[in-house]
Amino acid sequence: MNFQVTVLKILVAYPDGFAVMEDLKRDMAILATSGRDWADWTRRLAARVPDLDIWSQGLVERISGGWKITSKGRAALEFMEARPAASELSQASVIEETAAAMVVATDVPPLRQPADRAKRRRERRERRREARERARANAS
Repeated sequence: MNFQVTVLKILVAYPDGFAVMEDLKRDMAILATSGRDWADWTRRLAARVPDLDIWSQGLVERISGGWKITSKGRAALEFMEARPAASELSQASVIEETAAAMVVATDVPPLRQPADRAKRRRERRERRREARERARANAS
């Protein structure tokens, strides 16, 4: 998930574009755990503005316990969300196909076998049992 794009999206949803830090943190946590779609979407938006820096570019300003999106920040977000031109779409599809091919071509480690899982479970139980015995011995 692209942090800076997420901050812009959260702030633009608030009245006057201002949110206190508690609200920002809460909304950020919700979006961060909302799934892969949000992360992929913010990554695509951020790719349209590779040098994005919301602070140095004046897109967001800090005001008394919170952050506020500026008009420049709103314009940048609108630019990122604008539909890409046909040439950008074809480039995006080529990039996605290349990335998919790279994933297939890379060595993927084998999945853990059920025996591994059972062994780890047994070891955990044994460690817990030993810890309980130590605790009982120390308590007496």
